[in-house]
Amino acid sequence: MWALGLAILCSASIALIFRHSETRNLNRYAVTTANYFAACLVSVLLLKGSGTVLAEGWLSAAALDEVGAALGGDGGKLAPSAASLWAVLVGLVAGGVFFLSFIFYQISIRHHGIGLAGTFIKLGVFVPMSLSLLFWREYPTLLQWIGILLALAAIGLTNWPRAGQWRQAVRPALLLLFLIGGLAEFSNKVFQQHGLLEHRPVFLLTTFGVALLASGVATVAKRRAVTARDVAIGLLVGIPNLFSSFFLIQALEGMPASVVFPAFGAGSIVILYLAGALVFRERLRARDHLAIGLTMLALILINV
Repeated sequence: MWALGLAILCSASIALIFRHSETRNLNRYAVTTANYFAACLVSVLLLKGSGTVLAEGWLSAAALDEVGAALGGDGGKLAPSAASLWAVLVGLVAGGVFFLSFIFYQISIRHHGIGLAGTFIKLGVFVPMSLSLLFWREYPTLLQWIGILLALAAIGLTNWPRAGQWRQAVRPALLLLFLIGGLAEFSNKVFQQHGLLEHRPVFLLTTFGVALLASGVATVAKRRAVTARDVAIGLLVGIPNLFSSFFLIQALEGMPASVVFPAFGAGSIVILYLAGALVFRERLRARDHLAIGLTMLALILINV
């Protein structure tokens, strides 16, 4: 449970830092590139500190065959050589998905506003939860099911579009944001399902390295001036961005994904709303207070 709590704290801190940056009219692509650079740098330090290396034979036909068998539903954790290959392969795909989710987030904000964009990226928690139930049959206990329903209710209370927004909400960019944002989180579960914890730095370095490359190209293509503030904010957000996935993978080792993802989403929302009230002096609505109470109860039931 401690790993889930740290993942929630890291996720919420990312949103709070980006919220601060949005008020400064920063270059979003430059901020994101600096963020991925910081995440890559921390991944390298984790690799060096843990002494993790790619296992011998990780590019062999035998390793590839074992990965293929895992994809076919045969077995659980991979042997070290195949697990090394798995970390790289999943990271290559995850890096592209992470960056695409960012692109659709920007498109959604531009065309539909930050409210609807934020709604759909948070509701994306349904994607990894549903896919984990479908592929790996990770069924929660009865109390955890109650906790999951309470967490999803809390997410809905704080993020559901208003009645007049439903027609606007059904747009391709928003639907793709919901899907791809959810798949970005699901990539952590895909790695954890067959990978080894000691290969987390390899997976994260590959993921953020691919995202860094894509974001760097986009930053150059935009041809917008990059300031020292852009870089500073990006470097600041890169550390919790990396550790959000780092601790989320750890949490997935001990609890079903169908439990972890709703708690992860709802817990992040609670921290954001509390920070908004205490730091930014925002007034909470009655349904926000109800959502916070539901989330607290949900986390207790999920922990039980």
